[in-house]
Amino acid sequence: MSRNRTSLKLVLLGEGRVGKTSLVLKYCHSQFAEEQRATEQAAFNSKQVTVGERQVELSIWDTAGQERFHAIQPLYYRDADAALLVFDLTDSDTLERVRAWVTELQTLVGADVVLTVVGNKADLAAARAVPAAESRGVAAAVGAAYHEVSALTGAGVEAAFADTARRALARQQRRLAAADAAQLSASPGVPSWAGGRDTVSFTGQGPTRRRPCC
Repeated sequence: MSRNRTSLKLVLLGEGRVGKTSLVLKYCHSQFAEEQRATEQAAFNSKQVTVGERQVELSIWDTAGQERFHAIQPLYYRDADAALLVFDLTDSDTLERVRAWVTELQTLVGADVVLTVVGNKADLAAARAVPAAESRGVAAAVGAAYHEVSALTGAGVEAAFADTARRALARQQRRLAAADAAQLSASPGVPSWAGGRDTVSFTGQGPTRRRPCC
């Protein structure tokens, strides 16, 4: 991983027609289309954001939810830093599938991938089928943050992506720090003979070898 990396890879996973594409279009382009074509395989968008004091490029992959594309989806979310697992608040079956998406994602990417469960279509309050307590419980069970959003109105969309990016950057920094620590511990430090019978002291006239006192 490059030490100069200032990009994060985010993937959106979820069943077909839950509004993944609409969320990305609202977030990246402030657009919403009533008639949105279903994504085939995956679609890519990017956005420059500020996370804390750092400028970060988000690479956002919107994956297809249809079953016929399931076999090739892992090609698009390998090496992801974070995932937004989107479900439809008016369709409880789409929430049930979230656990399966998490299992598959963590198998390929790793257990520490940053997760956000996103309940979309919050504007359709009268048609809501998933209580907030239930969806929050699923999110907690898989170790994810939880956000309710509306791709139509834009409510909550910015917050969901911003929170995900913030946690993903923190994860990236932890991994870099751990890699640095591992490299430091593995690199040659004290010479192998320094812990043995002789030690070396350094003076202005060069090193002087002396025997230990006992």
